[in-house]
Amino acid sequence: MKFNWINEGQLKEEKNRIEMYAPAGSDFFCNNGAISEEGITPETLCNAPFYYTEIKGDFVMKVKVTHEFKDTYDSASVMIMIDMLNLAKACFEKTDFGTHAAVSVVTRNGESDDANGCNVDSNTVWLQITRVGNSFAFHYSEDGKAFYMMRFFNLSASDSIKVGLLAQAPQGQGGVRIYENFSIENKTVKNIRFGE
Repeated sequence: MKFNWINEGQLKEEKNRIEMYAPAGSDFFCNNGAISEEGITPETLCNAPFYYTEIKGDFVMKVKVTHEFKDTYDSASVMIMIDMLNLAKACFEKTDFGTHAAVSVVTRNGESDDANGCNVDSNTVWLQITRVGNSFAFHYSEDGKAFYMMRFFNLSASDSIKVGLLAQAPQGQGGVRIYENFSIENKTVKNIRFGE
């Protein structure tokens, strides 16, 4: 597979392990204008390093991710992109509630939503993206075997889309994100909600 960059970053690769650096103040998120009086509302940023390949048709992508969870919204993520205004990411993130959680964001026409999923006690989790036509599902797993759905959604997509790894640190000072055993398989799953 040939990989390219949007917002080229620092990357070290050896065998089945990729270390990618998340720069300080980096994210892919388009705020819709709702700003709260208190708390942290993500700002509009499209500057995080995205290391991607182009995939045609249906697929299953999975990877094991790890990081140190230093600052709010620090994340090791995976992302699909149709264009800069239509994309979606599955994140293993330090939330503004102080938890480590499987988080999903879908951006349509330049407006992002934000959904916290299940909390995970460790610093490591598996993330999976499944595509069937214009339907997509995000899954997470604590052991790389049993995957659970965190998000199902639809995006109008061409046959070929960008799929890859995203390292973000929108509120923090940045740091290394670790991706292991990355795989993409061109196949159509029988049950997209189960991811298999």
